[in-house]
Amino acid sequence: MECPWGPGVSARPCSTSIERLLKCQNSDGGWPYAQGASWAEPTVYAILALETVGEADARRRGLRWLSGIQRPDGSWPPHPGIDESTWVTGLAAWLGPDQIGEQSHRKAIHWLAGTTGQESNLIYRVREWLLGNPRPPEMEFPGWPWVPGTAAWVSPTAVAMIALQKECRRYPDAHLEQRIDEGRKFLLLHMCREGGWNHGSVRALGYESRPYPETTGMALAALAGARSPKIDTALALAHDFLKDCRSADACNWLRLGLVAHGHLPDGYCLPQGLQFRTTVEISLDLLATATIRKRVAFFG
Repeated sequence: MECPWGPGVSARPCSTSIERLLKCQNSDGGWPYAQGASWAEPTVYAILALETVGEADARRRGLRWLSGIQRPDGSWPPHPGIDESTWVTGLAAWLGPDQIGEQSHRKAIHWLAGTTGQESNLIYRVREWLLGNPRPPEMEFPGWPWVPGTAAWVSPTAVAMIALQKECRRYPDAHLEQRIDEGRKFLLLHMCREGGWNHGSVRALGYESRPYPETTGMALAALAGARSPKIDTALALAHDFLKDCRSADACNWLRLGLVAHGHLPDGYCLPQGLQFRTTVEISLDLLATATIRKRVAFFG
């Protein structure tokens, strides 16, 4: 069956998704995950989605809310009521200096460049050495954690890498390039044996971990432009995931991950009846659609 709105794009007209985003924007300018209080993650995704369709007013109000909750160290909390720096900083940095301001963006990039998982901390490594614990190979290179002082995981690493890659396309920087390269190596070492990624554990309790479609798509998006036989294996798995995928989050990230490598199947159409319910799902669908149609250069 031919896609009514084009290959790989939303299962509903774009205007409907935009209307839903505009309707669920809170009076403070931010967005909720579905309803209720504003959170940083859905707000960033909504701003990115509305940018692709030229909705300026709602985007400006969202940016004002987001800028108002940035922490002094340049990072972002997930919510105004949570006084802690988190991975959401990487998402906010996707917006760029033209949207969140040059100084705010520079501070966010500085925070990201200096943040690593706890297992990369010198004190932690010395402690493990004194205890006689061998260092697993997947801990060789530093990734990014959800929250500073905790272990690195695949999703926050992918988000941070995309932010740093965007920054390096604007202003080449050797230190940031090195940090991106460490992130690539972290992701490749955290690939599951059958290809693809889960949230971070290659092996758990002595068993091989299975990959998930959404994190496989996220990692592939972060690895745009990289070449490796492991990536080829992951791309093949992503194709398999996409054939049977019925999750909006997974379909969004698989499309973004595959198009980042020029591997989205020709003529692919989203499954009939697929529902985009949350702000994040609706926004990522619009972003993926715009990327596929080359209205935005998300990876270029």
